[in-house]
Amino acid sequence: MFTTRPELTGTVGMVASTHWLASAAGMAVLESGGNAFDAATAAGFVLQVVEPHLVGPGGDMPAIFSTAADPTPRVLCGQGVAPAGATIEHYRDLGLDLVPGSGLLAAVVPGAWDGWLTLLRDHGTKSLREVLDYAIGYARNGFPLVERIPTTIEGVRQLFTEHWPTSAELWLPGGEVPKAGTLFPNPVLADTWERLLREAESVGSDREAQIEAARKAWYQGFVAAEIEAFSRKPHRDDSGRDHAGVLTGQDMASWSATYEDPVTVQVGDWTLAKCGPWSQGPTLAQQALMLHELRDRLAYVDGVPTAETVHLAIEVAKLAFADREAWYGDSADVPMADLLSAEYTASRLALIDDRASLELRPGSPGGRAPRLPAYIAEGRGIGGDDSPMNAAVGEPTVTREGQMRGDTVHIDVVDRWGNVISATPSGGWLQSSPTIPSLGFALGSRAQMFWLEENLPASLVPGRRPRTTLSPSLALRDGAPLAFGTPGGDQQDQWQLCFWLAHTIGGLNLQAAIDAPMWHSAAFPLSFYPRSWQPGELVAESRLGAAAFDELRARGHKVVDAGPWALGRLSAVSRDPESGLLRAGANARGMQGYAVGR
Repeated sequence: MFTTRPELTGTVGMVASTHWLASAAGMAVLESGGNAFDAATAAGFVLQVVEPHLVGPGGDMPAIFSTAADPTPRVLCGQGVAPAGATIEHYRDLGLDLVPGSGLLAAVVPGAWDGWLTLLRDHGTKSLREVLDYAIGYARNGFPLVERIPTTIEGVRQLFTEHWPTSAELWLPGGEVPKAGTLFPNPVLADTWERLLREAESVGSDREAQIEAARKAWYQGFVAAEIEAFSRKPHRDDSGRDHAGVLTGQDMASWSATYEDPVTVQVGDWTLAKCGPWSQGPTLAQQALMLHELRDRLAYVDGVPTAETVHLAIEVAKLAFADREAWYGDSADVPMADLLSAEYTASRLALIDDRASLELRPGSPGGRAPRLPAYIAEGRGIGGDDSPMNAAVGEPTVTREGQMRGDTVHIDVVDRWGNVISATPSGGWLQSSPTIPSLGFALGSRAQMFWLEENLPASLVPGRRPRTTLSPSLALRDGAPLAFGTPGGDQQDQWQLCFWLAHTIGGLNLQAAIDAPMWHSAAFPLSFYPRSWQPGELVAESRLGAAAFDELRARGHKVVDAGPWALGRLSAVSRDPESGLLRAGANARGMQGYAVGR
């Protein structure tokens, strides 16, 4: 099996992320005596600077982790909620049938700051300054622009110059798109972070007291005040009209990050842990359970899955994501136990045959009748264009043609003591919302994942979390932890399934499993405006082989060749508790992700 890089092995620590500078910062923290949670926090803040088209300070941060003291997986939810003014009635009164994919109406409470600081306070050892200094340095002195950043800015140049002047001021210096490879600073963001540190350190030298002061300065202090003032100013969004936001300082002051138990399933000798159904995380659990029952039909040849393996995985994904549309969300009870039961798994498997399904088929867990949003039930969005002209782009995910355009970031860290974390921060992209000029960052647009229809699990309800696509993973086998994840919007738990199968069925090591050919289905509605979908479409890397493509087409799949290296941006780390040996791998696609360690 060809691999782009070796699987890293060592005993001190491993950091794998979607950008080499973040991985290096995390490793520097480990080298200085910090633990996995210190390192992940430092890396997370660096990513907010160096991948601004994929994540920002105004975004979100879900994570799943286990500690050396207690290996039981836990979820840290740094996913903000809908503001008090974000009601279905308000959006309908504006003439909207979907929440716009960009602009101020799509903003929820920014969760990343409190998520990272909660992690650092409760499980880290370093001071806030020690972990934040790396990001401040890149914001103050500049960071080298990867090619995708200028491409993204060029794509929204007209929007910036005509409608978002504060974004144009930051991202179009001198009226021009900056060139790839050049150093780009964001001094206003550096100033914001420095002010937060000054307020934190004004309370004395106690580490936890400083962190608490910094949390308060963000959610009850000057950051919240600046966000509320800016949100009141109408700006253009995906609807093609100007709207003010509804996010207030009170919304921010009323929210904080939380811990919760993950959704866990037993898949053979693995325990797989995911975030709850406020995310799409349980889709991976559903897929893994179904495919475990089909494991005798799954095979890899020289590291490449057979056409049968891909067919079964795609059909299983369609069923899991159809359930997501009918049953997942934070605005109603979710029958998770029934969705993951052996009886329900068997009933879903009975729907799979040798032909590609062209239908969206949610199930009936516990005998409950599924209900799809009217937008989906009426067939709206089928065959639609997910990148409308003259508007900002929602989640810059993967096009129907399979071209990678980026979307989010990911971090995995494991240390010598046995602490491990998987985090998938996102939101607050430079193209998601106009830059707040006094702060140097934009708000997120996660509210676009709500439906403007009552009594659905994912209905827009103030104080509830959007049904996010962000989906970090943690698995345990005989006490050995494996943390993994990827950007990719709706594709995250499909590309993670590719990795999971390559590692657990194909027997490939972490790097080889990341490098193995990947695929995904586009046969269910996207979570992002304008919620388009393509029944029967299967996007796959050409390294599956021409014969596999021919067989899949013969089974009725509408196969789209994404090219040889186009899908997925996975990273992964693991630890053997008996030997203490640490392992890591990271995606070479896009030439940004790196694993480091020793």
